[in-house]
Amino acid sequence: MDQLALPQTSGVPRRTVLRAAGAGSALLALSACRAAVDGDGSVEGAQAPSSGTPAPRRGGTLTLASSVDFTPSLLFAQSSMSLPQRLVFNTLTRYDDRLRPQPELATSWQVAPDGRAITLRLREGVTFHNGRPFTADDVVFAVKNLQNPVRAAQLRATAAAVAGFEKKGDHEIVLKLAHPVSNLFDLFEFMIIADRESVEDAVAGRKLIGTGAFTLTEWKPGSLIGFARNEKYWQPDRPYLDAVDIRIIPQSDSLLSSLRTGQTQLTYGLSGKDVATLRSNPQFRIKEYPSGSGAIYLGVNVTADPVRNKVVRQALAWAVDRERIVKQALGGYGLPSAAPWPTSSPAYTEAHARHYTHDPAKARQLLKSAGATGLDLPLLFSSSPGGAAVAQMVQYDLQQVGVRTTLQPTDPATAQKRLISQTMPALWTTSHGFAQVHPSTLAVSAYPFNEAKNTSKFHSAEYTDAVQRAWQRTDADSAQARALYRRISDILLDEAFIIDLAVQASLEVASTTVHGPTLNKFSYLNLDDAYLA
Repeated sequence: MDQLALPQTSGVPRRTVLRAAGAGSALLALSACRAAVDGDGSVEGAQAPSSGTPAPRRGGTLTLASSVDFTPSLLFAQSSMSLPQRLVFNTLTRYDDRLRPQPELATSWQVAPDGRAITLRLREGVTFHNGRPFTADDVVFAVKNLQNPVRAAQLRATAAAVAGFEKKGDHEIVLKLAHPVSNLFDLFEFMIIADRESVEDAVAGRKLIGTGAFTLTEWKPGSLIGFARNEKYWQPDRPYLDAVDIRIIPQSDSLLSSLRTGQTQLTYGLSGKDVATLRSNPQFRIKEYPSGSGAIYLGVNVTADPVRNKVVRQALAWAVDRERIVKQALGGYGLPSAAPWPTSSPAYTEAHARHYTHDPAKARQLLKSAGATGLDLPLLFSSSPGGAAVAQMVQYDLQQVGVRTTLQPTDPATAQKRLISQTMPALWTTSHGFAQVHPSTLAVSAYPFNEAKNTSKFHSAEYTDAVQRAWQRTDADSAQARALYRRISDILLDEAFIIDLAVQASLEVASTTVHGPTLNKFSYLNLDDAYLA
């Protein structure tokens, strides 16, 4: 449940507000930039439980199951397990379901008419878990931290566009931009505010200190991450829960068993295929988030023979049966698509989604025209739930057009590191994020798509031009912006260095005793309003 109401009207010109909201088509509904906060510090807009939902109850320990362990070194990057980020830390703003930014540690904001500065008013009375007050200096640190290449943060390009800071006291700051950026609020949704004095301990896994609703109490790698209620949290009477335990259960059958037996009560770690087995079980509620959870794709290292040939890559794109992947590997939860965008994205078009369909004859004809016969290629896959099933389906489909592959199972953390370091083999299959927010974020931030440096080692002046034009705008939903998104999609489909297969559904499986958990657009888990009843 969202504890923050929409900003009230404040007399800010509509054009200025639209620039401030430049993070997706739905932001056009945002009509002002002042948070609805009562004078006593409480937050308006708390939603009452819906009919039939029990009233919030204080206390208890919520136990989650995760198939992937936490990787502290990737704390400031999008990884395959980002659940702890919003438990321990806050962000400056957070999107609602329509991609409209809402106040969090920033209570209001105003963007300069030329799009090259934003003034943030910060929440007062917020302290870190160690008792230190939150101030504008922590925002400066957070931005500079993501500018640091050591952090491997996907939104580093957007953070790097912040060229200067002007503090106006402890709770007001101006971020000065080198140029307009259309995805600034994506950065604010992504950028956790960490304690600057203990950041090295954080990435080493020794301690996590933020301003969030929970404090880290223990971490047993490969087993358990424990959190306790932050008694001095800035939201009055929150959180309801006393504690949260995240249990690491890599095997999907064991994870399912833990849910059925009540050992765990909540998970985001099941494949759609496994979730489908719980669909008719009255013990559970299954929630599907509309923006999806990224997309499954086949990646191609364009420096490897013979896939450096675009025609060969296009043949692979025609060879894969996307419908079967969604039906069998995802349990029907997903969208067969040759493009990365969920239907909620302003970049989505049905024509792009269906650009490549299953056509083995066409794939064989293209391979023949390229002189590519008798191919034998490595195919790495991330061994997260469902990863093996997808890889085996891709392997089978490629074999039907004469392309033999050797599967290379790789644990998710190692696969992530290989993505970052650009050390993937000729082919790999895993999933990507970042298509669920502003379209330009995918192409300037996600490792597989980054126009400046991507995992496929693909470079194109045309691609760079289209991406930079889409990114360096003050608007996100004009006809010109949408034309640039179409151009980016056309290039992705033609070059086929990333071959998208299916947009995955973002699925939450919870016991009927669990109420109020939510995910942000980067899969950070928000339990501020969660309770057990």
